[in-house]
Amino acid sequence: MRLFVAVDIAPSVRAELTALINRWKVAEPHARWLRAEGIHVTIKFLGETREELIPEIVRALEVVRSPSPVGIRVRGVGFFPNARRPRVLWAGVEGSPNLAELAQAVESAVEPSGFPCEARTFQPHLTLARLPEGRKWDALVRAGAELAAREFGSYRESEFHLLQSFLKPTGAEYKKLATFAFFKETA
Repeated sequence: MRLFVAVDIAPSVRAELTALINRWKVAEPHARWLRAEGIHVTIKFLGETREELIPEIVRALEVVRSPSPVGIRVRGVGFFPNARRPRVLWAGVEGSPNLAELAQAVESAVEPSGFPCEARTFQPHLTLARLPEGRKWDALVRAGAELAAREFGSYRESEFHLLQSFLKPTGAEYKKLATFAFFKETA
């Protein structure tokens, strides 16, 4: 099973990104565009995981907490590794400080189950498209530069999810296996 931990995006942000993807899909049909319903902020990619580990992972994630909801602002677009050699088109995610703290808490929670901590610094983003090598993406890079500061919306989130990814020729599909409230309001 291919698993990962993620935070959803707000419906208003999803609508903004859907409109953008639908416009750009026409101009760049060779890009592998993500389905808008599948766009999420990945907190931790677990990868291929034995099914019998799921209860252990769920128990580990149930204890992750935050003193407040995570604030998320989606702004601008860019490319990994860079605009000269674009392989991934992404929308930027600016999170409140506790987003990185949440990612670190998730890393620490699942490490004893055999999932090593990520060596790279947590860099939240929303993948919009994967760009196959061997093509020129100049028009997409120019369009992206025009939206480098575009605001797609802000929201607050107080839960994250364990998801299973199904890779299909038509693109990845996702199934939520568990939802975790990392912040709870007290009355």
